[in-house]
Amino acid sequence: MFIDASAIVAIISQEKEAAQLLEKIHAAQLPIHYSSLVVFEAVIALARKKKISLYGENSSTPAGLIGDTRQLVVDFLDQIGATEIDIPIGLHDIALDAAKTYGRFVGHPAKLNFGDCFTYAAAKTLKSPLLFVGEDFALTDIEAA
Repeated sequence: MFIDASAIVAIISQEKEAAQLLEKIHAAQLPIHYSSLVVFEAVIALARKKKISLYGENSSTPAGLIGDTRQLVVDFLDQIGATEIDIPIGLHDIALDAAKTYGRFVGHPAKLNFGDCFTYAAAKTLKSPLLFVGEDFALTDIEAA
């Protein structure tokens, strides 16, 4: 299984899908993978959510909040036994194919963004089902976890 930032954010934020996502993680055949891009995207999204709740939409995100959130995400990934993958040479080709086919850039209903295209590419390369939240990846040919 490859875990997308959206799933990490939903679980750590205790969104309505959190319990269902955790069940899928616990039922998954190991290994569970993630990439550096997923960690970056999850940390920034979670820090932004926390910043908005504490300081409002238009304030800057304190650096310490990013550091604290990074540790929270790393601890979560450790707890579920997830393994970081190396980003292989040429992964950008698969990510660009995803953008060309499913991207926000080309007006596809999936509206995959930069991070989504690299998550798609990583899951495809690993031939791994993808754990995600939302309808974006559901509108692609990716196998859902």
